[in-house]
Amino acid sequence: MTIAVFAFSLLAAMALGMPIAFALIVCGVALMIQVGMFDSQIIAQNVINGADSFPLMAVPFFMLAGEIMNVGGLAKRIVNVALALVGHVKGGLGYVTILASCLLASLSGSAVADAAALASLLVPMMVAAGHNKAHSAGLVAAGGIIAPIIPPSIGFVIFGVAGGVSISKLFLAGVFPGLMLGIGLAVAWWWIVRKENIAPVPRKSLKEVGQAVLDGFWALMLPFIIIFGLRFGIFTPTEAAVVVAVYALFVATCVYRELKFAQLYRLFVSAGLTTAIVMFLVAAALVSSWLITVAEVAQQVVDLVRPFMGNQTLLLVAIMILVVIVGTALDMTPTILILTPILMPIIKQAGIDPVYFGVLFIINNAIGLITPPVGTVLNVVCGVSKISMAEIIKGVWPFMVAQLIILLLLVLFPILVTGPARWLAG
Repeated sequence: MTIAVFAFSLLAAMALGMPIAFALIVCGVALMIQVGMFDSQIIAQNVINGADSFPLMAVPFFMLAGEIMNVGGLAKRIVNVALALVGHVKGGLGYVTILASCLLASLSGSAVADAAALASLLVPMMVAAGHNKAHSAGLVAAGGIIAPIIPPSIGFVIFGVAGGVSISKLFLAGVFPGLMLGIGLAVAWWWIVRKENIAPVPRKSLKEVGQAVLDGFWALMLPFIIIFGLRFGIFTPTEAAVVVAVYALFVATCVYRELKFAQLYRLFVSAGLTTAIVMFLVAAALVSSWLITVAEVAQQVVDLVRPFMGNQTLLLVAIMILVVIVGTALDMTPTILILTPILMPIIKQAGIDPVYFGVLFIINNAIGLITPPVGTVLNVVCGVSKISMAEIIKGVWPFMVAQLIILLLLVLFPILVTGPARWLAG
């Protein structure tokens, strides 16, 4: 009965058009009434405690870094480096998109920011070269969702806080799976363009390649700084967010000089507004999360999935299918906040490594960003590329299938996540 109250109250509030944060509070109130312990002070206290978290301070700085990256010329130079390296091969602009997606992912941690930047820069170039616009926009959207996997990742920060998992370990564990997603996209793009007869971009000379790398040196250094700092314990993930934001601000204003001081106010306001939305979601989620624990909803869900508990792979497949279904209707952050407190007790009882599960969970949620009807990244790319939702859905599905196959491989072969993570962690 408690599970029914939890699900019905949440879905009913959302069906009425209530914002997710308020729907989570309504869900918490419904659970309080169900267990006979309604107290408005508990709600207020949990909302305050939900936002009072040191690791969550990383969110505004990662948001700000993404804004600076797009306006300050870092994204443009990353694309130029990728174009110089792989633009000359058949279908080269597609591989440029994939390589640029992986590089930009290591700068901002925001799928929406990366997809918007790449859509504005690369979709017109790909269409002008003769590539199908739907496939071009679909590739950009699919490439954008690598951002929550390769550190720094806002998704890992939120999951780490909600699930009590080491954010540093999640960051390091996400590097190789993020690159695997890029490889999956490259294979899918090769399959699509293998019969196309489009002249590639002329090969750049070694001098031009060197010039592009030199021009983008400051932007390319950022991922190495993050990995080095986390690997050797120089800074925490929260401190890494500050390093990213300050570094990006310095490069954009003092090195590339494309960001003017007059633009900073608008950037800070934009990052602040986005941060406020995320933080209120997290704060509201703690109300329902606390009630999930008190009402023993998680334990009841454990009892429901007990037949799968003896087989970790089968259990993970079942959970991944559930998350895919939820991801079609909910955005990434609400899905993490709603499902993490329910799923983590199951994962711990089954003896599954929480860091390994966190990587799979965030990848699955990231794929949800390109699944209709919600598909936040799809909507962003549609707006920037001026393409209809129906067209981009046709264009994105081969890449979404490729990424789901990568996810299945990671479920079947955990060493693909845990092995590189152990090596990076030393």
